Amino acid sequence: MNADLLTALQAQRIETPSWGYGNSGTRFKTFAAPGAARDIWEKLDDAAEVQRLTGIAPGVALHIPWDEVEDYSKLKTYASARGLHIGAINPNVFQDEEYKLGSVTNPDEAVREQATAHLLDCVEVMKQTGSRDLSLWLADGTNYAGQDDLRARKRRMRAGLKTVHDALPDNARMLVEYKLFEPAFYATDLFDWGAAYSHCLAIGEKAQVLVDLGHHAQGVNIEQIVAFLLDEGRLGGFHFNARRYADDDLIVGTTNPFELFCIYAELVSGANSADDVTRRTAQNVAYMIDQSHNIEPKVEAMLQSVLNCQEAYAAALLIDRDLLREAQERGDVLAAHRVLTDAFKSDVRPLLRELRGELGLPLDPIKAHRDSGYQARVADERGTQTGGGGYPVREKAGIV
Repeated sequence: MNADLLTALQAQRIETPSWGYGNSGTRFKTFAAPGAARDIWEKLDDAAEVQRLTGIAPGVALHIPWDEVEDYSKLKTYASARGLHIGAINPNVFQDEEYKLGSVTNPDEAVREQATAHLLDCVEVMKQTGSRDLSLWLADGTNYAGQDDLRARKRRMRAGLKTVHDALPDNARMLVEYKLFEPAFYATDLFDWGAAYSHCLAIGEKAQVLVDLGHHAQGVNIEQIVAFLLDEGRLGGFHFNARRYADDDLIVGTTNPFELFCIYAELVSGANSADDVTRRTAQNVAYMIDQSHNIEPKVEAMLQSVLNCQEAYAAALLIDRDLLREAQERGDVLAAHRVLTDAFKSDVRPLLRELRGELGLPLDPIKAHRDSGYQARVADERGTQTGGGGYPVREKAGIV
C-alpha cells in the first residue's frame, strides 16, 4: 500500500454521538431496541465496541443534560480506560417548556438568560472533559408572520452567541449549526449556512460553521458549501447522516453516496492545499455522526456509518489530482468528470481490509461484531426499555 495513503487512512477519525446508542427515533414513535444503552456509561461501552472494531472512532459526543453526570472527571477516566475520549459537547435548549418561543432569541429576557446560563454550563463541561468543541444547534424561530420582530431576534442570537464564544477556553471552538426549517415553520433564526457564517464572522475567531448533511433543501450542492467555507477558513465540523426528503437522519452514505464522496473530495483537496488557511481549516475539521437509529440495531448502525465514511474517504484519496487539474485547465469537461467518477467507482474494500490487517483489526468489522455475541449479551444484560415519542396512547379516552 502507498505509504501516504496508509498514513492518511490511519489518521482518519469519526466521532460517534452518545444519543445514537440509546433509544431514539422520530417525532412520531421511538421503537425500543433490545440492549439499547440506558445511560452514558453504557453508551461509552457501546462506543468502545465500535472503536475496537474500526480503530478510527475514539471520540464520543455528549448531549447535556441527557448525558449529565455528577463527576465529569470520572466520566473522562471511564472513557479513557476504554480507548475513548470525550468529543463535542452539545447543549440542549429546545426541550424545556420555557423554550416554546425560542431560547437565546426568546422575547422574554429571563428565558434568554436561562438558555445562556445552560450554554455556559456546557462550556464548563468542556473544561472538565477536555472537549475542544461546543456544538450548537438552536431550534429558535417563529411559526407565523408577525409573531416576533425578525431583526430583534437576529440581534438576540448574535448577543447570546457572543457571550458564550467569549467564555470559551483558548483551545476551544464554537461550532454553529444551521437548519433550513423545523421545528420553526415560518422563520428559523439560523436558517442556512450564510446566516451561520455571518454570525461567526461577527462573533470571533473561535466561531466556525457546522454542516449537517440533512439540513438543506432538495438539490442543494453541499460540497460547494464545504469548498466555500474551507476557503474562508470557517468550516468547523460536520454532522454526518443521510436524507431522502428532509432531516431524515438516516445512515450516512446510504441515500446519496456520490454526494458523500464529493464532500470528502473537497476535504482532501483542502487538506493538501497550498493556501495555509484552507489547509489548516481542512486539517482541523471535526467529523461527527448525528443520526437517529429507530429501526436499526444501534451498534451495528453506528459501525455501518463509520465504515461508510471510511470508504468515501478512501475513494477520495484515490483521485488522480494531477490528471484532474490537467483536464480542468484545458477545459475538458467530461475527462475531468471521469477522473472523479473513476475514483468513486473504485472498490476500496480490499484496500481497507489490507489496512485493517496491518493494524491488527478485524478484516470485516460487521461480521466480527455479529460473531462476537456483543449484541446478544447487552440485550440480555440491559433488557428492553419502553419506547416513547409521538402522540401518547390515551386509553381512558378510548383514543389510540
